Amino acid sequence: MRAGVVVTAQPGVEDLAARAEELGLHSFWLNDTPMVHGDPFVALSLCAKATRRIKLGIGVTSPALRSAPAAASGFASLNALAPGRIICGVGTGNTARRTLGMAPTTVAALEKFTASLQDLCAGGPTEYREGDRVRDVRFLHAGTHVNTTDPIEFVVAALGPKAAAIAGRLGAGLMSFGLLDPVAWQALRDAAQNPRDSYLVTALHVLDSDEAPDSDAARDATGHLVLSLLAFAADTPAFAGQLGSEEREAVRRLLERRGTTATAPDRYTKLYPNYLGRIAPEDRDLVLPSLMNTLALVGTRDDLRTRIATLEHAGIDELLIQPVVDPLAEMTRLAELLA
Repeated sequence: MRAGVVVTAQPGVEDLAARAEELGLHSFWLNDTPMVHGDPFVALSLCAKATRRIKLGIGVTSPALRSAPAAASGFASLNALAPGRIICGVGTGNTARRTLGMAPTTVAALEKFTASLQDLCAGGPTEYREGDRVRDVRFLHAGTHVNTTDPIEFVVAALGPKAAAIAGRLGAGLMSFGLLDPVAWQALRDAAQNPRDSYLVTALHVLDSDEAPDSDAARDATGHLVLSLLAFAADTPAFAGQLGSEEREAVRRLLERRGTTATAPDRYTKLYPNYLGRIAPEDRDLVLPSLMNTLALVGTRDDLRTRIATLEHAGIDELLIQPVVDPLAEMTRLAELLA
């Protein structure tokens, strides 16, 4: 199985990209979450200049964040800096929209946006609409300005069959976050009709020989994923109602700790600061072992290799981890684990 990492855009991230390339990792991704993290297009341009081989991805952008012409300009410009190495991840904006206090976009809008990006990034025209006005648009200056010759890889982020089906219809890859159930993955792949490539985003912690699976170190390495789910549940009462009693209690404690409620209009300002960052020690009690095991890979080297082999058999082509404690050390352990 191939391996890569997903990190947040910030100064110095290009050094991490260069080290990921030295470790032999296949891809290096940045989140697109305005108002929470730095701009991924700016940061990835630095990564493009600092590397030569590794694939560079944005995971993921959304039609609710950027227009198709603006996003295509960003990706085609990156493609001019790193020809043939750019991956465009797209999704409904479930995270980036909620951190703005807004709802994600629709699956229909996602499909139209992705198809438009594919057309524009290949140098072709696409329909662009503002209100009642519709125009055909395309790059008017290519060559030294943007690269529409070398292919850009497109990947659709999906948690359900409707979004996954877009990948199949558009010949794109498939990405999912924290989905470690092989049966669920196979269902997504079936909906996508065997997509080009499948990417799993998760967190990784390799246990020492005498370390407990719910140690502080394990909670720190995986807590950002667990708290992201709890924040989503706190923001979405209907989803919280589907959780077990222990998980619902963790959601209640999170809301209380953040000083907000599930219906407060400004709850997003309390739930999402430091989103996908290293958790505070006082929040370790919210990182439930049940959710750690569901969302992340925690175990001994042998256990993890067995579990990863099962995921590969389910059709996952690349394992992407989100390192937050010590990214360099965590990337190194990932490379060693999959060597």
